[in-house]
This record gives sequence, structure tokens and C-alpha cells, in this order.
Amino acid sequence: MQALTIGKVAKHARVGIDTVRFYERKELIAEPPRGASGYRHYPQDTVSRIWFIRRAKELGFSLQEIRDLLALRVDAEVSSGEVKKRAETKIVDIEAKIRTLQHMKETLVAIAAACDGCGPVSDCPILRALEADEEHG
Repeated sequence: MQALTIGKVAKHARVGIDTVRFYERKELIAEPPRGASGYRHYPQDTVSRIWFIRRAKELGFSLQEIRDLLALRVDAEVSSGEVKKRAETKIVDIEAKIRTLQHMKETLVAIAAACDGCGPVSDCPILRALEADEEHG
């Protein structure tokens, strides 16, 4: 297997070089050995690992959660049930975020509807609603 330079890893993983360095600093990918020239030589599987990290991020996993998933991947004592449990926990988190976002949207729709878009900014019902004390609103 041929080792890859950081530039080639970044290109194959479709990320920037800074992203590769960031994942290395966060210990999501191993620090590679350096060759005689001083350049880092990454193993081929680094690209797959970065793809895994990217996909997990797209699904809402935090870097710590990704680190945990990567650790589970190599733990012979862990079953896929543990991985499923993590995914189900993430689903619950996402559903809570969706509810929060839906509430935010409903609130913004209501206060935007209260504004006809005319008149001075000092009388803007949107700005008044944002300034209002929740208890005294």
C-alpha cells in the first residue's frame, strides 16, 4: 500500500488540507509517520476514515460522538446494538431540535404577520416583540 501526502489525502477525501490537520489535532485520525524528507505519509485508510467523519458530521454527530463511534468500531467487545443505541439517541436529539426550530418558525411567522412593513422603525412590531420581556410581553 502506498502512503499518501496530506495533499493527496485531502484531494481524495474532498476536504481541505486544514481539515485533515484539524482532524489530526482532534485525534480523529492518527498522526502519520514522517518520511526522510520530513513529509507526513498517511496510510490509505485515512481517506476512508475522513469520509466516515464527514458523513457522521452530516448526520449531526458531534466530534466527540464521532470519536466514540470510531472507538466502538475497533472494540471487539461491542456489538452493533451499542452503535444502534447511539444512532437512536441522535434521532431523539434531532427530533428535539426540529421541535425547537418549528417553534422558532411559528414565533417568527406570528411576529412578521403583525408588521405591515410601513411606518417608522421605532414603531416596528417585530422589534417590539424581540424587546419584550417574556413575562410582561
